Amino acid sequence: MLKINVRGENIEVTGAIREYVEKKLSKLEKYFEDTSNSTAHVNLKVYSDKNSKVEVTIPLPYLVLRAEETSPDMYASIDLVTDKLERQIRKYKTKLNRKSREKGFKHMEFVPTEDPKQAEKEDKKFEVVRTKSVALKPMDVEEAILQMDMLGHDFFIYEDAETEGTNIVYRRRDGRYGLIEANN
Repeated sequence: MLKINVRGENIEVTGAIREYVEKKLSKLEKYFEDTSNSTAHVNLKVYSDKNSKVEVTIPLPYLVLRAEETSPDMYASIDLVTDKLERQIRKYKTKLNRKSREKGFKHMEFVPTEDPKQAEKEDKKFEVVRTKSVALKPMDVEEAILQMDMLGHDFFIYEDAETEGTNIVYRRRDGRYGLIEANN
């Protein structure tokens, strides 16, 4: 059985909310052969604008399932985040089963896909159709953002002129920019 750890920020986790979270997340158990060593970490937040955010993280031996949803209703957010996790599992389970077997995590596989044609179609989604080689040019973060915008891309890889490390700038959904610094 999947263990569920529920905590709240700016909200008291009542028995009714805890039961609802457990009931909804228990639906995910049908996708796993064994959930005895797994814990779903659920974080419930309420903001001053009355929106409710639900974050669920389920660390597994070979991947981390994670989803979050925000809506004006806590129960609706719980429903939405559960649906999102279920879609993730259904979409990627064939690929993840193969990877887990390759890495030796046979005890924690997803329940196999029923339709072999569907499994083949899902495998093709991960097919690399183009490989591109790039020479990393030393620059600062502002120049990298400018290059990214000029190219019309959503991300840009470059060598940081100061640290000589490989960095990636990217455009966030909110229109601002993010920076990923690789640890070499």
